[in-house]
Amino acid sequence: MLPLDFTSWSSTIRNLCLNAKHQEVLSVFVHKFQCSSGFKPDNHIFAAIFKSCAALFAINIGKALQGYAVKQGEIACQSVYKGLLNLYARCGAFDECWKLFEQLNHRDVVTWNIILSGYCRSQIHDTKAIRLFVKMHAEGEVKPSAITIASILPVCSRVGKGVVGKSIHSFVMKSGLDRDTLVGNALISMYAKSGQPWYDAYAAFNSIIHKDVVTWNTIISALAEKNLMFDALQLFSLMLEEPIEPNYITIACILPVCASFGNNVSCRFGKEIHGYIHRRTELIEDISVCNALMNLYLRVGQMEEAEILFSHLKQRDLVSWNTLISGYSLNDKWLEAVDHFCKLLCLGSDPDSVTLISVLPACAYSQNLRIGKMIHGYILRHPVLSEDSTVGNALVSFYTKCNDVKSAFHSFSLISSKDLISWNSVLNAFAEFGNTTQFPRLLHLMLRERFKPDHFTILSIINFCITVLGGCKVKEVHCYSVRACLFEADYGPTILNALLDAYSKCGIIDYALKIFESSSGKRNLVTCNSMISCYVNCKSPNDALTIFSGMSETDLTTWNLMIRVYAENNCPRDALGLFRRLQIKGMKPDAVSIMSLLPVCNELASFRLLKECHGYSFRSRFEDVYLDGALLDAYAKCGAVDCAYKLFESSSQKDLVMFTSMISGYAIHGMGEEALKVFTNMLESGVKPDHVVVTSILSACSHTGLVDQGLNIFHSMEEVIHIKPTMEHYACVVDLLARGGRIKDAYSFVIGMPIQPDANIWGTLLGACKTHHEVELGLVVAEQLFETKADDIGNYVVMSNLYAADAKWDGVLEVRKLMKEKELKKPPGCSWIEVEGEKNFFLAGDSLHPQRNMIYNLLNTLHQQIKRTVDIT
Repeated sequence: MLPLDFTSWSSTIRNLCLNAKHQEVLSVFVHKFQCSSGFKPDNHIFAAIFKSCAALFAINIGKALQGYAVKQGEIACQSVYKGLLNLYARCGAFDECWKLFEQLNHRDVVTWNIILSGYCRSQIHDTKAIRLFVKMHAEGEVKPSAITIASILPVCSRVGKGVVGKSIHSFVMKSGLDRDTLVGNALISMYAKSGQPWYDAYAAFNSIIHKDVVTWNTIISALAEKNLMFDALQLFSLMLEEPIEPNYITIACILPVCASFGNNVSCRFGKEIHGYIHRRTELIEDISVCNALMNLYLRVGQMEEAEILFSHLKQRDLVSWNTLISGYSLNDKWLEAVDHFCKLLCLGSDPDSVTLISVLPACAYSQNLRIGKMIHGYILRHPVLSEDSTVGNALVSFYTKCNDVKSAFHSFSLISSKDLISWNSVLNAFAEFGNTTQFPRLLHLMLRERFKPDHFTILSIINFCITVLGGCKVKEVHCYSVRACLFEADYGPTILNALLDAYSKCGIIDYALKIFESSSGKRNLVTCNSMISCYVNCKSPNDALTIFSGMSETDLTTWNLMIRVYAENNCPRDALGLFRRLQIKGMKPDAVSIMSLLPVCNELASFRLLKECHGYSFRSRFEDVYLDGALLDAYAKCGAVDCAYKLFESSSQKDLVMFTSMISGYAIHGMGEEALKVFTNMLESGVKPDHVVVTSILSACSHTGLVDQGLNIFHSMEEVIHIKPTMEHYACVVDLLARGGRIKDAYSFVIGMPIQPDANIWGTLLGACKTHHEVELGLVVAEQLFETKADDIGNYVVMSNLYAADAKWDGVLEVRKLMKEKELKKPPGCSWIEVEGEKNFFLAGDSLHPQRNMIYNLLNTLHQQIKRTVDIT
């Protein structure tokens, strides 16, 4: 029941307005206006009505009441006039607002604050707001108040007017307003957001006499924005000693600060704050605090803590789910991320763009194309999501990682408002797969659309040049980067390192060295590593050592590269020495370190060292399929085929590398049947063979006399395996037939080859002719071979042996005469054996071994025993 008398009715409207029940204010006013024909509101009612209209942005009602107030003569009242002015300022009607403002003969500070705050709130009239403040200060009619300063300072930070902000700060200090809490908070915020030095914000903080929770929150977040994490944490500790208690905003600010330290330190700080939150009921029940705490645990890899926190949440909002899904993706738990996304859908909740951006990378890395396409369908059914460029960019990236370039380009085409990230995503897709036509076309389209390439664009172009265009285009990209001053930006070292890598892979080492030498001022650890990587690729261990010796800072990547360059360039002792030094320095070798050392095991034929590498990998729980493949290959080359097979069987992820290594291992040791079983297993597992594995299985068949099986595999290459035979495959078939004694079939096969046989094929056939005493055919083959390659001494030796086997000594003399004329010498044979961890090398005709006398005596004794045994027999 509404009051009937005017006084009670007026009091009701004012009370409702004071309690922010603005909708009820208008309802009561309209009802009274309609029911009472003689109703005449006074200035108090008009002031309350205009205030409620401003709160509800009901500008049309306010305009209608303005005329009524003018007729009633109440507009002259200051409270009514200011209420109307505030309505227009809040609703952005600045023309009407300015007309009212100019009509005032006397403007007090409240009037100035109303219009100034209106311009400041709009964020599109920042320049006018600053001019208005300057005008207010210049006229000197009234002095700016704390509200005035608090209104204009955010504008200074938005437009980057640091000079104006400092001038205002000077005025504030002179007037004593810097001690005011509201002004102090605004000053801290301005300095934090306008890129000013951190000590200015800290000075403003110290000036405030009565600091409230907003003050502490503002300075902590300001220091965090300046990346002064330790200072922010110290201030939080000081705040805990004050009578003011942190609120949920404080906790949400400090938890990301804790996450910025090392994982162990961050986890300890996080647990301490978690304990503090538990003692404050209002905090532990706040969903935003729980989400921030869960995000901290996920960022430092404490998955179990985050999962427990998530399971104990009384209520979960979409942010909770997004935090968990993105946390799983961050910690490479791709399957768990996808699983929780599916659980979210089962609950009937609608994912937003953040959810989709978090789960799509998880689908990509887990190669879950089915779920990814389902998400794509969901996006297309929701226009708000399909129009979001960030979601479109995530889809392009998803399809790129799933090797579906066609779908990536289709997703890119559907993005309505493409940004630079969109273009970079699709360019990266075509660069990855070396599309020679689409990449240049898209790059030209991007430039035509007036998008300026950033460092991500440049990196994609460099990648494309490496895979398709070659070194000439890398030089063009280099020139553009110099002209565009990209090296001067923060990401300059990234581009520099990419160019170093590109020149290295294109074999232009002199340009790489020039870049490195000219970048002394911008050179960082990655730059030095890139230069060492260049020397690794061009097999220059001495040059790599020069860079390594001059580095003041090294990381594990540096040491891995140095071990690799020594291991791959016949310096096994140096590689092993570096590995020992790496461990002495307290650095923990990773999977790459072990893979870099494995060639040393092969070169030294050191089974003990190989077992040590394997044992270390097992204890370190390295789950790397490439490392497993490298270990398997090393075991096979060291003769431990059983160990290789055990490793093969124990591997849960058998990829093409694993199958290839196992088949090659069996092939080396003449275990053809076993190799065929593994090859069959590979085909049944759905792993597609490549040229290397086909060469290995053909070699296995050749060494074990499985001629028919080998021929069947060769003839099925194009139809079943979908691989076109290469010269190496033809050589394997020739060797297969030759070893099987089918020399004429082998010769017929060579003559009928669709490609011109090389020296390797003719040499294989010549060796078979020698083995099977096919002298006449050998002469024909030798003639073809010497025309193809005349400087291989092995071929001359085979030909000489072929003549000798048939007692054609004139031919032997002729071949030896040719060898002498060409100054060809056969390298001495070499063998070695490991005894108690020490290598013993033996060269033909060499007598340098320190235990040679004992060895020769033992050999002589064995020779005498064998001779006596033969005589008795």
